[in-house]
Amino acid sequence: MSGRWALGPEVKRGALAGGAMLYDASRAGNVSADWFEPKYWAARRGLDGSAQGRGAALFIKSADGKRYVLRHYRRGGLMARLCGDRYLWRDEESTRPFTEWQLTYRLHRAGLPVPAPVAARYRHAGSTYTGDIITERLPVVGSLAECLRTGALSVLTWISIGRCIRRFHDLGVCHADLNAHNVLLSEEGVYLVDFDRCQLRAPGMWRDANLVRLRRSLEKITWALPSERFGESDWHALLDGYRQSSGSGEPAL
Repeated sequence: MSGRWALGPEVKRGALAGGAMLYDASRAGNVSADWFEPKYWAARRGLDGSAQGRGAALFIKSADGKRYVLRHYRRGGLMARLCGDRYLWRDEESTRPFTEWQLTYRLHRAGLPVPAPVAARYRHAGSTYTGDIITERLPVVGSLAECLRTGALSVLTWISIGRCIRRFHDLGVCHADLNAHNVLLSEEGVYLVDFDRCQLRAPGMWRDANLVRLRRSLEKITWALPSERFGESDWHALLDGYRQSSGSGEPAL
């Protein structure tokens, strides 16, 4: 396992039938191929709900009470009809689960508010592969989308969302799908999730594109909701938080 970035000794690679997996032995030392199968958790009454968004993101719970999120990689848009959950094979390090797992591992070690990655798997057959990823489940109230459907958010919450996004942008993290489902809110702060296809980039216009994508997502979610759920004042509060210096002190990626 060459690794796109340096990984700690707790990160292990295991060979599986038709593929391989990465896992953090310090978080889950007993990971097996079964962990990536929903029916395995269903048989043990370990299914604990699901998350909205593209693909199947399942909440699972282990026998020792630890909570995780299992996500199977699925295509979106027109490609979903053509290829479903299969992706073109190049090599192990280019698979989407391994790439996302290693980036999330790096972001978590840098102190950014992301879920800790637990395990990732790919299964290779011919010229294509399928993939899955498991992360720790965060102790959150809900996604930004879910919270807006419940009620209006405070100005301080919008400012905190802007500050959170700025922390990622300051370290060059371009989120490929920054939308209201991938922003999670807790009593303590704000998190970002789902780093599939995300990249580390030099400063550029992609930052504005990230914000525009989030704005479109918020408008789509709230257009049929009461007007106080999201408006210009809320967006400007988010931008005020974003424009403030992050002062996070995280190490460079």
